[in-house]
Amino acid sequence: MRSTMQDGPLLISGLLTHGRRVHGRARIVTVLADGYHEASFAEVGDRAARLANALRRLGVAPGERVGTFCWNNQGHLEAYLAVPSMGAVLHTLNIRLFPEQLAYVVNHAEDKVVLVDGSLIPSLARVLDQLETVETVVVVGEGDPGPLGRPVLDYEALLAAESPDYDWPDLDERDAAAMCYTSGTTGNPKGVVYSHRSTVLHSMAVTSTATVGVTATDRVLAVVPMFHANAWGTPYAAWMVGADLVLPQMFLQGEHLVRIISEQRATVACGVPTIWNDLLRVAKETDADLSSLRTVMAGGSAVPRSLIESFENVLGVPILQGWGMTETSPLAAVAIPPKGTPPEEAMDFRVKAGRVVPGVEVRVVDELGRVLPADGTSIGEFEIRGPWVTGSYYKDPEPARFHDGWLRTGDVGTLDDQGFMQISDRTKDVIKSGGEWISSVELEGEVMAHPDVFEAAVVAVPDARWDERPLVCVVPAEGRSPEPEDLVAFLQGRVARWWLPERWAFVDEIPKTSVGKFDKKVLRARHAAGDLPVVTVEIPTDR
Repeated sequence: MRSTMQDGPLLISGLLTHGRRVHGRARIVTVLADGYHEASFAEVGDRAARLANALRRLGVAPGERVGTFCWNNQGHLEAYLAVPSMGAVLHTLNIRLFPEQLAYVVNHAEDKVVLVDGSLIPSLARVLDQLETVETVVVVGEGDPGPLGRPVLDYEALLAAESPDYDWPDLDERDAAAMCYTSGTTGNPKGVVYSHRSTVLHSMAVTSTATVGVTATDRVLAVVPMFHANAWGTPYAAWMVGADLVLPQMFLQGEHLVRIISEQRATVACGVPTIWNDLLRVAKETDADLSSLRTVMAGGSAVPRSLIESFENVLGVPILQGWGMTETSPLAAVAIPPKGTPPEEAMDFRVKAGRVVPGVEVRVVDELGRVLPADGTSIGEFEIRGPWVTGSYYKDPEPARFHDGWLRTGDVGTLDDQGFMQISDRTKDVIKSGGEWISSVELEGEVMAHPDVFEAAVVAVPDARWDERPLVCVVPAEGRSPEPEDLVAFLQGRVARWWLPERWAFVDEIPKTSVGKFDKKVLRARHAAGDLPVVTVEIPTDR
């Protein structure tokens, strides 16, 4: 027996048309150096149609790739809407990739047109002569095109010559809509291709109260880059429900974000923990009004308990922790405490990676691929599957990353019977000391709870007796000079005795990846080269 339901495809053009027609008065706000630029959904929808017409005249055919090398701004959003809706494929380029990686992903994806922000022209110019398939470069905003060394087109002039109407084609909902390359720390980045169907379903999940719950009453500040897993789906989700969207461009430092939130009355903000740690530092020193925020979404790396507690106790703003990957679109788990949780126990759930969201499945497997029980204690690698989870990589099958139709995440931890994930580490970052695991993530969180510590990253280093031991790299809080002995004393009683680190290094900053995560491979390389000033503390060796 079959249903009586109509069968309409789930397409991004459907999101575009709905937001333009139903939420035409909602606002897109782009942060400028001297103020803000605003446009309505109706205006942005018209401009998206103009962009589609222009790209068609430039010869962009269905299935061909259009790259964006842009900050979070209105022009980037117009490409988000126009490119997939016309049947082409949006390829968001990570503006922080090393030049050789940037050239690799453009060539691997075979981008035909690239839209580049005027302020980013020098970065693109460094690799332009290595790009094998790019026929046209379009400059968005002001900037000197001279370094590109070739004729380029002006975005505004291009749009001005086109009609604000476009006959969006009927597409297969499983056609490619967008692609993003992982920010992997080993080997070349790998391409993940999102479908129209997966993107629409993911956008609906972001608006669910089981996750972020974005609604038309929200003003969403998208700090997470639009080149990173589609900015966690916030642009499409906000457009779909008519939430105002605030796009900060390059103004991502704590000083700017405090001002933007205060002036624009943002209700939801999304970004990585390092961003929120910097905002907290600034907020403590000012009388900024952050009262409009109902939640701050944090993900990309583990959120320290101390940061969640400080936001709530100092700023009165809750942090909502989420977990996902480029490969999962990325929403997969959100740390909302279960109903009936006593207030004094809620924090124990909020510091977990998250609770599996409706629409995806997660399991834990051991080193032999055997499924472990969801008992909250059995430790293994997380595997995931679902309609917005990739089943392969673009032109790169990588069979080792998949297991019986499940994506191997590379994250290690436990899953309980309520669907809560507790991540201990990445498989490549876990510290195996004397045959036992030490969680670098948990140890980092406990060190960062010390008031004299701004940031801390933990890596495994060789040890003659225990094979590996933790090295803690610390950035002191401004005006503070913590001693390693004091930090070890602080950790006693907070972590297992045999976790207590003997090795400490005090540094000016922790190196970050292109998406704001701690870049531990750099720290490991610096230690191997003898470039880290390591201080050793004597700790009793009884385990």
